[in-house]
Amino acid sequence: MTYDSCDILIPAEAHVRLMAHLYPGDDDEHGAVLQAGIVRTGNSLRLLVRHVEPAEFGRDYVAGQYGYRALCPTFIHRQIIQCRDASLAYLAVHNHRSDRTVAFSRIDLESHERGYPALLDIGRGVPVGALVFGQRAVAADIWLPDRSRRVLGVYRIIGQRIKRLYSQPLSSSESLPEYDRQVRMFGAAGQEILAGSKIAVVGLGGVGSLVTEYLARLGVGHLVLIDSDEIESTNLSRVVGATPVDVETKQLKTQIAVRHARELSMNATLDALAQDVVAHSVAQRLRDCDFIFLAADSMRARLVVNAHAHQYLIPVTQMGAKVRPGPRGVVEDAMTAVRQVRPGNGCLWCNGLINPTQLAVEAKSDAERKDQAYGVHEPNPSVITLNAVAAAHAVNEFLFDFLALRANDTEAPYRHFHFQKDSMQRVIPRHDTACPECSRRLALGDALELPVTQA
Repeated sequence: MTYDSCDILIPAEAHVRLMAHLYPGDDDEHGAVLQAGIVRTGNSLRLLVRHVEPAEFGRDYVAGQYGYRALCPTFIHRQIIQCRDASLAYLAVHNHRSDRTVAFSRIDLESHERGYPALLDIGRGVPVGALVFGQRAVAADIWLPDRSRRVLGVYRIIGQRIKRLYSQPLSSSESLPEYDRQVRMFGAAGQEILAGSKIAVVGLGGVGSLVTEYLARLGVGHLVLIDSDEIESTNLSRVVGATPVDVETKQLKTQIAVRHARELSMNATLDALAQDVVAHSVAQRLRDCDFIFLAADSMRARLVVNAHAHQYLIPVTQMGAKVRPGPRGVVEDAMTAVRQVRPGNGCLWCNGLINPTQLAVEAKSDAERKDQAYGVHEPNPSVITLNAVAAAHAVNEFLFDFLALRANDTEAPYRHFHFQKDSMQRVIPRHDTACPECSRRLALGDALELPVTQA
């Protein structure tokens, strides 16, 4: 019998805690329960680990009636009730002594057959299931409320680096010749990851249009391109692929981005959404993305994409360029920013990068802003060279993080490049444990509404 798959995402810090509990160095078997947010998009299912509850050896994880060890019934009942009340999936975990390949034993699967139908009844609609770990492998048996079952697609560890575990090592197919030079850097397996990934670019202006081109050239298989604006004559010096004819015919930035990306990548799936990302229907399309680039500069866009990073465990890079002109034509500052946002880290709200006052202004209608003289200001300076620096740094960071090319996990700082001072500033982002955004939303998935409009 074949089953559809289910992807499981976990913050890196939670994965480290889990593995330390499963493999404390005693060469024995240990157990835990994961409480996970649920993301359903069509037939696709993702589970997002929000909480790791270790089972105490000898009390919660005891000698089994059928197998070697098992979770204690009182521990199971307590966890499934908590999951039911919070609309979270219940995942029982134990480990084997294997390394790069792992599978459930016959006794494991028989115990699922005996116990999981009852757990589904108690859970009242939340998925239940099990994970079994090797040192560098994991397998899953996920039961849905309709009694259908799913196996693991990929177990993704979301830190600065994005690492992936499977039930057994994957074999890579041969890459297309046009990617030969980059495959020599990160291998056929890396190229296959890019080809199977769904990446969003929010904002298709000077920076976002360049990011789109770089991703298309890299061979990303599915691009979601979001911008509600038409091209204007003042955009022509910066927006990649735009022409004067596009201005005359009032082309949308999404149309230009799709046209240009298609010239570079014939096989990619291209979804163009000519709406604001704060619209409910658009934000919903981001929930199953694997990475988001935020190149829009509105506070509302920052709020919505920041929520996706923490609520749906989607890595985000926010980037942009800024020029501050001084008197008599002197440039006081010219800088670019590349800011990594990861679940529980780099939150734009924690770090004061979402201005509540400006957020309130943007929530007003156009007529209200005009009546109150909001938004009456000179356009900001913008130069393609600064945009290119921001885009290149952002996509380069993505490449090294998404394909886990760095040897070790490091902090994910904000990087600010100041060209007048010829300096690069590393800013370690703050984390507020009482943050109303990242802490409250972490890995809740579809159990919590996004901060969007209903359009």
